[in-house]
Amino acid sequence: MKRASPPGEFEDDLVSIITPAYRTAHLIGDTIRSVIAQTYPRWEMLIVEDCSPDDTGQVVRRWTGVDSRVKLIALERNGGPAAARNAALERARGRWIAFLDSDDLWLPRKLETSIAWAKAQRSPLVYTGYRRMSADGKRVGRAINVPKSLTYRQLLGNTAIATSTVLVDRSVAGDFRMRQTYYDDFDGWLRILKGGHRAAGLNEDLMRYRVLSGSVSRNKIRSSLQVWRAYRKLERLSLVRSAWCFFRYAMHNLMKYSRF
Repeated sequence: MKRASPPGEFEDDLVSIITPAYRTAHLIGDTIRSVIAQTYPRWEMLIVEDCSPDDTGQVVRRWTGVDSRVKLIALERNGGPAAARNAALERARGRWIAFLDSDDLWLPRKLETSIAWAKAQRSPLVYTGYRRMSADGKRVGRAINVPKSLTYRQLLGNTAIATSTVLVDRSVAGDFRMRQTYYDDFDGWLRILKGGHRAAGLNEDLMRYRVLSGSVSRNKIRSSLQVWRAYRKLERLSLVRSAWCFFRYAMHNLMKYSRF
């Protein structure tokens, strides 16, 4: 998944923001605005238009004219989130890799705070707290708290890392790519931590996770089956250990979604 990243291979103070985009023409403008509003100025936003049937690509193209740090990558065929993220990772110039889904929003100090936390912790991966919001953005839920740290073993049974809060330090994690699997993000975090690293959590509300009725993560039965598949097929855990991790995963998920 990763290789060593020699000093100077990436631009040290640059954040490369990875955003897959599919059928979000009506939302991605707000997502881009939340990036342009960041207090940390050294970033590039790599938006990968995954052959969307709506006007997502045209909307993004207009924003590239507003701010040159916003960049459009148009795929020739639909490949899903992992392929889109990998296309952006191939072009990313920054030491820091941030993930932001095309329907979520960052609060203005998200990047500045995350980078300071990552440097202080010397962690390959940091994540933060956040709040859910309704599809129209009018309703904001309670703060979702996160643990201070997670190891590989702990993450197996936890749902604490929200993709749009993640910042990866490639000088520690090495260069990496996503695998083509249902939860490529969860799988990616596990593989970064598998070598003995520890992810550092900052319990500060810095992101808004938009709840859409048709999103992949809202199908709980299918999602649960895919988590089980990840344990058994990808991580190759025993039946007993898979059952234990799945129980912990389900409990964390229940607590997180018990109320808005």
